[in-house]
Amino acid sequence: HKDPVPRAVYLFAGCAALNSCNLGYDIGINSAVGPSVQEDLALDDVQLEVFIGSIDFFSIFGALFASTISDKLGRRRAFAVAAVGFILGIFFMVISTSYRMLMFGRALLGLGVGFGMAADPVYIAEISPARVRGRLVTWSEVGINVGILLGFISGYVFKDFPPGVAWRSMFGVGVIMPMVMILLVRFVMPESPRWLVLKNRSEEAAVVLPSLNLASLLEFAGCVGCSVCVCVCWVQGWWVGVRGGR
Repeated sequence: HKDPVPRAVYLFAGCAALNSCNLGYDIGINSAVGPSVQEDLALDDVQLEVFIGSIDFFSIFGALFASTISDKLGRRRAFAVAAVGFILGIFFMVISTSYRMLMFGRALLGLGVGFGMAADPVYIAEISPARVRGRLVTWSEVGINVGILLGFISGYVFKDFPPGVAWRSMFGVGVIMPMVMILLVRFVMPESPRWLVLKNRSEEAAVVLPSLNLASLLEFAGCVGCSVCVCVCWVQGWWVGVRGGR
């Protein structure tokens, strides 16, 4: 008999998957936003291509620093950092009147994408019991596809608006999910108990665990204990070898 997975685990995994919707939305909106932004800002074809494709380039740099941010600030704050990147990027794009400002906003958005894509699979894996971990981590991919669909819908809704209003509205709507994400991080989502244990904050981890699954910490503690035992055995073996060499 297996203990049921707490509903809170599904709730927190769903909150984390919302982060992937942000990326999916910006992918989905690209196909609709191109013509209107090109017409409104008088961009040539090369400038438009660079603008559309640059989000993937900038996200590389965000992904490079994602592990550092997640390890230092925590899994939960990593979501907040990504959301702030989304919000600032969208803000500068929406108010932009030049190509330079437009690209600056795109760079911030790309960094947010890179931060966020590395955050939610790690968070979901660390709060989930082993038997459902693989299934829940795939919610991140589901979130991306939901976001793409929402981007298509937004493009359809604003397609008949004047070009200057259309592309700004499409991007502007994208600020809703990052703002919701910040609220979820602040009031709903707990910190990963594994990260808390790694930072020697076991008391806080003990508070989080009842809403998740006790087996998660026991499993983690077992892994840590095995690692410690291996290290101790290795040191003992090394010391015996040194003494024997004498």
